[in-house]
Amino acid sequence: MKIAIGNDHAGTDYKQAIIKHLKSKGVEVVNYGTNTNDSVDYPDFVHPVANDVEEYKVDFGILICGSGNGVSMTANKHQSVRAALCWTKEIASLARQHNNANIISIPARYTALQQAIEMVDTFLETAFEGGRHQNRVDKIPIKC
Repeated sequence: MKIAIGNDHAGTDYKQAIIKHLKSKGVEVVNYGTNTNDSVDYPDFVHPVANDVEEYKVDFGILICGSGNGVSMTANKHQSVRAALCWTKEIASLARQHNNANIISIPARYTALQQAIEMVDTFLETAFEGGRHQNRVDKIPIKC
């Protein structure tokens, strides 16, 4: 499995811990996030993750910022990206099962680190159910 990860300054510590966790499980990680706590503009780190997901260079993406909102909104500007803002492992599971989310957005300021790691594991281990959900997912992109 190959994952792209990106973050802003609020997500650096979580990103580093998540990367360590994923690598311990044999997951390949492409790091696009900042590696410092200095203030940055999150879109600069989100677009490379979303591009990799959109171009099938990676299996999934992980984005981390303070609230999770900015990174999620930015990623969802990409046509084939379905970024889900998650704050519990149950929401992460449903995002995969029902919405076929391909990026998880994590609010570092509103989740504990262990909770964030559990959400990532759940997200990556949960399959899309398809069926009745596929029709709904197919209606997400705007058809011009």
